[in-house]
Amino acid sequence: MQVRTTLLALFAIIFSTATSYAQPTHPNSPHDTVRTKNITITYGRPSKKNRDIFGKLVPYGQVYRLGADENTTITFDKDATLGGKPVKAGTYAMFAIPEENKWTIILNSNHKQWGAYDYDKNKDKDVLQVSVPVTKLDKTVEQFTIKPAPAEITIEWDKTSVVIPVKS
Repeated sequence: MQVRTTLLALFAIIFSTATSYAQPTHPNSPHDTVRTKNITITYGRPSKKNRDIFGKLVPYGQVYRLGADENTTITFDKDATLGGKPVKAGTYAMFAIPEENKWTIILNSNHKQWGAYDYDKNKDKDVLQVSVPVTKLDKTVEQFTIKPAPAEITIEWDKTSVVIPVKS
């Protein structure tokens, strides 16, 4: 009986330790869901916290998950265009490759990825890539923000803004 109790206790310790190393169930940053009539975007909202963002925390030339924690998802309720390119109705992971003067916006059909860590394994599932110019802002945007509107999606953080034309 004592061996059984010891084994159960050992199993409980191993199980609790293993689950504590799993991906977090509670995000580290606040999350937001924003909508227009036919588009829904869900994303994590990290804060600047006196950090250098683009080119430092978010390196130029590397895939970025557009927010914090899980990857950003965008759902189109009906067929649309993003950056002038057609997109079928559905839910996609939304990524970017930031550069100093332009960003490449990417939609990927595997929207269940965690951040951008497995992007290279899933890049064959890209359904769209579009380049958009960067606008430098005069004022600092403290918290990463995505603002959809009927004709565009604006992404702002730190002193950087990009606008993606959209028709839905």
